[in-house]
Amino acid sequence: MHALDLGPVNGRLMSVQRGISMQVSVESTSALERRMTVGVSVERIETEVNKRLQQTARRAKVPGFRPGKVPMSVIRQRYEDAARQEALGDLIQSTFYEAVVEQKLNPAGAPAVEPKSFEKGKDLEYVATFEVFPEFTVGGFEAIAIERLQADVADADVDNMLEILRKQNTRFEAAERAAENGDQLNIDFVGKIDGETFAGGSAKGTQLVLGSGRMIPGFEDALVGAKAGEERVINPTFPADYQNLDLAGKAAEFTVTVNSIAAPQLPELNDDFFALFGVKEGGLDGFRAEVRKNMERELRQAIKSKIKNQVMDGLLAANPIEVPKALISNEVDRLRVQAVQQFGGNLKPDQLPAELFEEQAKRRVVLGLVVAEVVKQCELKPDDARVREMIQEMASAYQEPEQVVAWYYKNDQQMNEVRSVVLEEQVVDTVLQKANVTDKAVSYEEAVKPVEAPQAA
Repeated sequence: MHALDLGPVNGRLMSVQRGISMQVSVESTSALERRMTVGVSVERIETEVNKRLQQTARRAKVPGFRPGKVPMSVIRQRYEDAARQEALGDLIQSTFYEAVVEQKLNPAGAPAVEPKSFEKGKDLEYVATFEVFPEFTVGGFEAIAIERLQADVADADVDNMLEILRKQNTRFEAAERAAENGDQLNIDFVGKIDGETFAGGSAKGTQLVLGSGRMIPGFEDALVGAKAGEERVINPTFPADYQNLDLAGKAAEFTVTVNSIAAPQLPELNDDFFALFGVKEGGLDGFRAEVRKNMERELRQAIKSKIKNQVMDGLLAANPIEVPKALISNEVDRLRVQAVQQFGGNLKPDQLPAELFEEQAKRRVVLGLVVAEVVKQCELKPDDARVREMIQEMASAYQEPEQVVAWYYKNDQQMNEVRSVVLEEQVVDTVLQKANVTDKAVSYEEAVKPVEAPQAA
């Protein structure tokens, strides 16, 4: 955060600075918005215009004159208007910067500039309207309640994970029997509503695992007990909240032909299975040890993440601040780009409604400012030992961790990202030292359960 002189509000004159070539007055139009009037003397303007004309004279090619020998009167006649426009544009940029430094203001976003006086032979005067960063002190750590989960990876948890890994690698083999939940069916189907087929309601050769919930409610259940070669007519109803509003809540009729049935076959816990996960030595004991190590890493990260979320929620609740609209708008734009990159399609970022991202954007902006102020107030710097520890932790998931560590230390951008994460962890630790922390023993499953999305600030 930056220390700012916000001054009085409600439109009262905040300050006036006068100099030989520039005059500045600033008023506060709201808690964060500033309206700054800047006057630039005609002498400074003409000096800048003349500099550009002299530069032009050295390189201008005018018929009848040798390069560099064109009279200034000709140069002025031909190029003065363009030189003046360029000089005025550059002066607005440079004097705006000079003025905010002089006034000890820290703009949040680009200003809206409105010229007031723009005539040749007169002083330049313009008004720049912009927002500034808020000034505040972070506090309230003692009021933040944190529930710190305590859990271990038990043998039963490892057993359960082995079964999950086996199910994720299920093979299906042809079965000469009636279909059961968990079987994979190859089906053709034609769907109708009020006797008419509808778009997307028909398909051939579709693979469907019964009980997967891939189809609308009632569709998969109605195929339990079917046999290969059988045709069934089923009558499910589209959910009232179905994404296609034309189909939502409507009763449908599907004619389904079962082409084949395949039963699930779980792989054996043998060397071939272990090799799928990069474990080539140690047999079952070695594989269990590797699985346990990964589960313990996941457990540490999950507990750390949940503590961090509670700390951030607590900081938000204890430090409500007003933030510049410009920062929220910029963050909305970043979230739009991320959404397009994640989901693809032909959409452009500005085609996504800003309202979809405003709450998330505001939360991120507020947290960024609050966390930065904690760093400033507590004089925190990334701990080199923790940076290396984090890199080694991430690298341990790879087969050649030493190469991963070396890659991080050669990549400045990646190192800066790690330092930022470590600095956030140090902010969390700083808050925990003063917060109201209680420990709670839970199972592994409860500890790694995904964190619910935080509410907007």
